[in-house]
Amino acid sequence: MTGSARLSAIVVTHDHADVIERTLSALLHELRADDELLVVDNASSDGCAEVAQRAAPAARVLRAPGNDGFAAGCNLGASEAGGELLLFLNPDAVVEPGFRDAIEGGSFDLWQGLVAMEGGATVNTSGGVVHFTGIAWSGRVGDPVGSVGGPREVPFASGACLVMPRAEYLAIGGMAEPYFLYLEDVDLSMRVRLGGGSVGVLPAAVVDHDYEFAKGSHKWRMLERNRWATIVRTYPGALLAAVAPALVLTELGLLAVAAAGGWLPEKLRSYGDTARSLRRLLAERRTIQAGRTISPAEFARHLTPDLDSPYLGRAATLAPLRAGLRLYWRLVLAALRV
Repeated sequence: MTGSARLSAIVVTHDHADVIERTLSALLHELRADDELLVVDNASSDGCAEVAQRAAPAARVLRAPGNDGFAAGCNLGASEAGGELLLFLNPDAVVEPGFRDAIEGGSFDLWQGLVAMEGGATVNTSGGVVHFTGIAWSGRVGDPVGSVGGPREVPFASGACLVMPRAEYLAIGGMAEPYFLYLEDVDLSMRVRLGGGSVGVLPAAVVDHDYEFAKGSHKWRMLERNRWATIVRTYPGALLAAVAPALVLTELGLLAVAAAGGWLPEKLRSYGDTARSLRRLLAERRTIQAGRTISPAEFARHLTPDLDSPYLGRAATLAPLRAGLRLYWRLVLAALRV
């Protein structure tokens, strides 16, 4: 879809009064006359909805009765949108000049812009990376923005600046609302790919994101809970069986890491979350897998054996571990191709 699609820009907020004006101001300078802007405010307590309405009088400000999370806010915005294309933009992501034309120029089914940080100098994510154990992170984080290159497929598209045709977004069921926050973009990307769709990045469409990884130990609980939800929901059965031993070993390693890092209680709580949600996750899995049109080997092609995120620490890149993971993954891929 290129050239003339109407864009519905959706910004989900919760207590973002300090940053939302700058975000909306930059976005309004880029939107075309027939585009629309929707701000979904998840029950902010800092007057964010009022700040947004003053900053963008033409915007539709949708006030959710409570804070049901980022995914629910995105889905509410999508249900009210009138454009052919949906753009989901974080409330602290500022689009750069030329963004509007560049973000429409893709041939993917789900895509993102180049998310920069540090004043637009370095990469926050140029497309996410997913390890075969479900651990996901920002791709090429810290690299110079000018080193990214052109459009390409990526394992998952970042929810900080995410675009998808509205009809396809609604048809796939939107984002998974029980995730609340974190990894809903990974899950959405996986489901698009399971249905034979492509996921990519358009580096010419740049946004500057006020990014900070560390947000307290509770974030680890959400990440781990949602990592397991994504594995259960989206991994084809043959792949799930093949990586099961690695998943068990990963959990043992993560327990040690969590204990050392001071977030072991949150890691243990994530197990309780997963156990309580398992019946629902399995029901969702049956529906998702019933719509799968690609082979387990094709799905696995977008996963990696390397744990090379700077956020995972040096231990994750030790040569013996890297060699072992690569060997294991080669054996898994060989088995899936049989």
